[in-house]
Amino acid sequence: MKSLDYKFDFRDERNLSLVMDFYELTMSQCYFNSEARERIVTFDLFYRKNPDNGGYAVFAGLEEIIGYIQNLHFEDEDIAYLRSLHKFSDAFLDYLRHFIFTGDIYAIKEGTPVFPYEPLIRVRAKIIEAQLLETAMLLCVNHQTLIATKARRIVKAAKGRAIMEFGARRAHNFDAANYGARAAYIGGVAGTATTYAGQKFGMPVLGTMAHSFVQSFDNEYDAFLAYAKTYPDSCTVLLDTYDTLKSGLPNAIRVAKEYLEPNGYRMQGVRIDSGDMAYLSKKIRKALDAAGMEDCNIVVSNSLDEYLIQSLISQGAQINSMGVGENLVCSKSTPVFGGVYKMSAVYEDEKMIPKIKVSENVEKVTNPAFKDLYRIYDKETMKAIGDIMTVHGEVLDPNQDLTIYHQMNSWKNKTIPAGTYIIKDLLEPIFINGELVYDVPELSAIRDYSEAEFSHMWDEILRFEYPQTYYVDLSKKLLDLKLKMLEDVKHVNANK
Repeated sequence: MKSLDYKFDFRDERNLSLVMDFYELTMSQCYFNSEARERIVTFDLFYRKNPDNGGYAVFAGLEEIIGYIQNLHFEDEDIAYLRSLHKFSDAFLDYLRHFIFTGDIYAIKEGTPVFPYEPLIRVRAKIIEAQLLETAMLLCVNHQTLIATKARRIVKAAKGRAIMEFGARRAHNFDAANYGARAAYIGGVAGTATTYAGQKFGMPVLGTMAHSFVQSFDNEYDAFLAYAKTYPDSCTVLLDTYDTLKSGLPNAIRVAKEYLEPNGYRMQGVRIDSGDMAYLSKKIRKALDAAGMEDCNIVVSNSLDEYLIQSLISQGAQINSMGVGENLVCSKSTPVFGGVYKMSAVYEDEKMIPKIKVSENVEKVTNPAFKDLYRIYDKETMKAIGDIMTVHGEVLDPNQDLTIYHQMNSWKNKTIPAGTYIIKDLLEPIFINGELVYDVPELSAIRDYSEAEFSHMWDEILRFEYPQTYYVDLSKKLLDLKLKMLEDVKHVNANK
C-alpha cells in the first residue's frame, strides 16, 4: 500500500483539546492558584487485567497520542466556552490560551506484548501539563490496545489463515471504526473493509459484494457475471443469497468456466455468510476441486470470534480466510480495557518524592516512584522470562545474578543466573522537553515488529484457556520502597 503515489498522515487535524474530563481543568485551576503550578510530577499509564482473561495485551494507540499532543491547543472558541462556565479565572484562561506541552514522555513501542501493572507510558512534566493529558491518553490506549489484543487472539486462532476486519458498521461511531481497523492491523489482520482506514493509515482495503448486489439483478448468474467482467483479476462472489449449494456455487463455477477462464483469468474466491460453515465449506471445496478450481479460496464471515474459528478449524472446515466484524472491532466479549493514569512521584528541588495510592483492594495499590521498565530474555532461547520495574537510574548488570520480586511479597522471588540473560529497555523517548524525538514508524512496520515480538513469548503465555501468568516484578530497591510506604501509611492511620 505504501508504494501508492499517496501521502498517508496519521495526525488528526481536528482540535480535540477539550476531549478531557472536566476535573482535569478544575484541578488545574487549583494548581494554577497555588505554589505547585510549576512542580514537576510523574504519572504512569498502566492497566490491571488482561482482556478476555488472557495472558497478555498488545500495546497500541501511541501514534494517535502523538498527534493529539502535537495539536494540543486552546482556540478562542474553547476559551470563550470555558469562560461561560464561570469556573476559571482570566489568568488561568490566558494560561490555556498559550498552552504548550513542555514535558517528557516515554512509552513502550506499539505492537509490543504488555502485561498488567507495568507503565505503558511514563509522563514527566509540570503538574498542569501532565494532568491535562489524562483522558486523551487513556481513551487512545484503552480503545486501540483492546482491539489490537482481540485481533491478535483471533489471528492466533486462525493458524495462518488470513483475517479481514469487517466491523465498521458495528463500531461505536466513525473514530472507533477507523482507529479500530488500525489497531486490528497491528494485531495481525490482513486488511480492512473500512476505506477511510486505508486512506488514513495505508492499510490494505478489501471488499467485494453484498447480498443486495446479487438481488439487484434478474438472476444470480447475471450478478456474478457482471462482477467478473468488472473485476476479472480479483473476482470473489457471495454464494448464500438464495441457496449456497444448489444455486450460488453452481453459478460461481459456471461464471468461472464460461467467462473467466476462457479470457485468461481465475475465480479468486467464493464467500459464505450464513449456515453451517464447517459443513458448507467442505462441500464447496469438493465441488471446486472437482471443477479444476483448486486455487479458488473459500472465505467465510458471520459473527466469528477466536473460539468459533478454533472450533471450525478443529472440525476440518475448508476455509482460506475469514472476515470478522463486531466481535473484533468492538471486542464484544470484553468491551472495556481498563487502563488507568496514576501519579507516581513529585519533585521538590530536583529531589524525587515517591507517591503511592493505597487501597483495601490489593490490585489497586500502585507502584511508587519514577520508574524504568525492562524485559528480560533468556540468552539461549531468546524467550522472554519476565519484566522488571526499577527505580529510575538503577543499573542492571547481565554479568551479575538478577533477582526479581513479586509486587507485594519479598518471599516470592526468582533469581536469574549471571550470563544467562539479556535486558531490553522497554520505555522509548517520545517527547523530550515538549519536542517529538521519536521516529514514528509506518503502520506496516509496527505490524511486523509486533509479529516479531510475539515470537519471543512462550506458548503458555499466549494460550486462551488458563494462560501462564507472565512475571511483572520489581527490583529489591523498588519493592522495599513500596513496602515501607505502605507501612508508613498503616502507622499513620493507626495513630489517628
